[in-house]
Amino acid sequence: MASTLSSLFLLLSTLSLLHQPPLSAANLHQTKSLSRSHPNFEPTSLLPISAAAADDDGTPPTTFFEVTKPIPLPKTKPCSHLLLHHDFSFTYGQPPVLADYKPPSHCPSHQFSTIVLEWTAACKGRQFDRIFGVWLGGVEILRSCTAEPRATGIVWTVKKDITRYSSLLATNQTLAVYLGNVVDSTYTGVYHVNLTFHFYPAEEEIGLSGSGSGADLILPISRNPPLNDGYWFEIENSTDVESKEFEIPQNTYRAVLEVYVSFHENDEFWFGNFPNEYITANNLTGYAGNGPFREVVVGLDDLVIGAVWPFTVIYTGGVNPLLWRPITGIGSFDLPSYDIEITPLLGEILDGKSHKLSFGVTNALNVWYVDANLHLWLDKKSEKTQGKLLEYIHSPISLSTLSNFTGFDGLFVTNVTRSIVLSGFVNSSRGVVKTKSRQGFEYSNTMVLGNDGNSQILNQVINFNGSVDTKMPSSSSSSSVHSDKSIKKFSIYLHSDNIERGNGSYDSVANVTLGIDEKRSKISDSGILYTTRLRNLQNAEGSMLVKGNLVVSGLGSTRQEYRYTADKSCYFRNVSSSNYTILHDDESTICGHRGLWPSFPRRSYLGSTLNGENKMLI
Repeated sequence: MASTLSSLFLLLSTLSLLHQPPLSAANLHQTKSLSRSHPNFEPTSLLPISAAAADDDGTPPTTFFEVTKPIPLPKTKPCSHLLLHHDFSFTYGQPPVLADYKPPSHCPSHQFSTIVLEWTAACKGRQFDRIFGVWLGGVEILRSCTAEPRATGIVWTVKKDITRYSSLLATNQTLAVYLGNVVDSTYTGVYHVNLTFHFYPAEEEIGLSGSGSGADLILPISRNPPLNDGYWFEIENSTDVESKEFEIPQNTYRAVLEVYVSFHENDEFWFGNFPNEYITANNLTGYAGNGPFREVVVGLDDLVIGAVWPFTVIYTGGVNPLLWRPITGIGSFDLPSYDIEITPLLGEILDGKSHKLSFGVTNALNVWYVDANLHLWLDKKSEKTQGKLLEYIHSPISLSTLSNFTGFDGLFVTNVTRSIVLSGFVNSSRGVVKTKSRQGFEYSNTMVLGNDGNSQILNQVINFNGSVDTKMPSSSSSSSVHSDKSIKKFSIYLHSDNIERGNGSYDSVANVTLGIDEKRSKISDSGILYTTRLRNLQNAEGSMLVKGNLVVSGLGSTRQEYRYTADKSCYFRNVSSSNYTILHDDESTICGHRGLWPSFPRRSYLGSTLNGENKMLI
């Protein structure tokens, strides 16, 4: 019982070490830190990325991808600029790779309606998944995870719409990329990377003013170089608070804080961490605790002004690496950022003085990477705006827990709620504009351990209800009100079991279901202006035959349905794979396309961690 129990409990704390030799509790932290993303450059010939990954016998590399909707593009021809070509070999603990960025001068037009970042990479051999970031002038524009390679090579591409950073892209900047990789006789994979910006001229003249367009100024709320790491702050425990001082222009009339978040090492699988009382009662050591609830808390000076309850991104080596080949987990190639409207607080910081934004993580274990971008809109017709905070309601988290266990079996339930309301006005050349923002969170996590610690079921749901109401003066004596609403549901379901096969071997079987359900709408006095809806559901199942702490064989399959609808556009994709092979792929841009919603079972299996070297999976 002890060996299988140990395998189960290590599932959510050390799964990223699937390919490593056995670890003791003493060296666990040190070894796991090597899977953190950290770069240095080595010259390379400008081979196409696919050629860099091709096998010696000419076998083409496998293409990995994350399912998402294509970026809407104008019909114009883009001006493309290759900013970086680099081989990331042993780059852990080295400074970020830097490159000069200059706005494109070769484009016939400098009115761009869309700007796209394209990251293309190739790798072959054996390697971990590595977190990485891309910054422009200290402003983070992409947080991502590398794919894990195979002997015959892989390639993948990430495309991200970075039009919201237009004001930043209009001036000379320093581009920084941090991807910490370790290359030795065992882990041989080198990541060959091209980073390109594509500038799409507008089909007609476009205006760049107004609150509906991109910000006029973006301030980085991140660490300052020089660094031997990424620009992100590192949150290492529940009392660790990282901060940065800033000062805004006196003519600011709107402010939005964009927060980037990722979780690693002891908190990579925070949603499955065990309560401390359970760990203590069973005399367990070396296991991640503090329970399964986490939140990123954002502060301005002495006020809590917002929170992020993040989506449970599973990286490309998580749970069972075969699950994510070639379809990667939701958000793994383009980790989401989270916007917090702080316009109501402008009256607190429009004083010409320095202020401080801070970040902490409730119940955190080592380590969380957090930074932010402060998007500011400036009143070009005024040298100074004025504001006042009218309402501030900060409800501390309401938390309830249930722990009912005997020995290694038990039921654990965690429920949490929180709300934050901000209201204020700004007086500018646009008149007196009142803004009210609301953040409402609900969280539930149910974890069941059974069969003397060999079976685990976990079900977690995060609900977010946010809104921003803006009351603007109109041409008449009355005012017009616009309301932006966002309703999100993040869900994860895990089920694991270990089945004894005799002769010191067992089957580790796994099931994980990830889901995002999101509805956005903009409403005015005259009615609904637009509505978008996203339903993204993914189920992955896998099994591994383990003997003597080594993986003898393994299987993995993934099914996903992505459905996006807007007033005038739609996108649908239903795709499935098994062991690198695409089995089915149905894609459509026709609104009303029914497709075939996958029947995702709510009972299957999720495998546990193996402290052994995997020689079969890569």
